[in-house]
Amino acid sequence: MTMHGSFCWNELMTPDVAAAKAFYGAALGWTFTEEDMGENGLYTLAFAAGQEKPVAGIFEWPESQPGTRDWFPYVTVDDIDEAVGKVEHAGGKVMRGPWTIPGVGKVAIVLDAAGSAIGYLEAEPM
Repeated sequence: MTMHGSFCWNELMTPDVAAAKAFYGAALGWTFTEEDMGENGLYTLAFAAGQEKPVAGIFEWPESQPGTRDWFPYVTVDDIDEAVGKVEHAGGKVMRGPWTIPGVGKVAIVLDAAGSAIGYLEAEPM
């Protein structure tokens, strides 16, 4: 289990999932499975050779959407409500307050004091 404040997940937001899969498959030997996220489309899980758990996620981020088309990191928090409650006091901004992703946990997106985005993840108990 990842400890509070440690990076725990990375997600690639890209307008071309097929190109990303081709690149990371060839460059790193990753394999992929797809998860149906309903109205949010498909979510690709990336697996490194010999690992049972995915190492990253990839999802389509249309060119028409604002924001970055980059890797997006998440850090583990023990209590997402408490962690989000400290963001503004620390000089940051809450972009999207906590929401639940079934089978994953609670997630929030915040900006740090310099305006860089990062995700918080309070994982569901295993």
